Amino acid sequence: MAFVITSPCIGEKASDCVEACPVDCIKEGEDQYYIDPDICIDCGACEAVCPVAAIYQEDDVPADEQEFIEKNRAFFQN
Repeated sequence: MAFVITSPCIGEKASDCVEACPVDCIKEGEDQYYIDPDICIDCGACEAVCPVAAIYQEDDVPADEQEFIEKNRAFFQN
């Protein structure tokens, strides 16, 4: 299970999570950052430093943010 970045990141894009990631799995998209699920090691370092509380473990993404799980996957499929 990987972490997922949700809507509070849109337009914010504070890079605290990128700097905290020990495996460089967070990439910048046009409107937000994304976490590569194939590289993420589930360490939680990104979640702890996110200033807008946008990062969740995939199983803990709130119901109203579920679309970001697929949005994240699609980003890395392209």
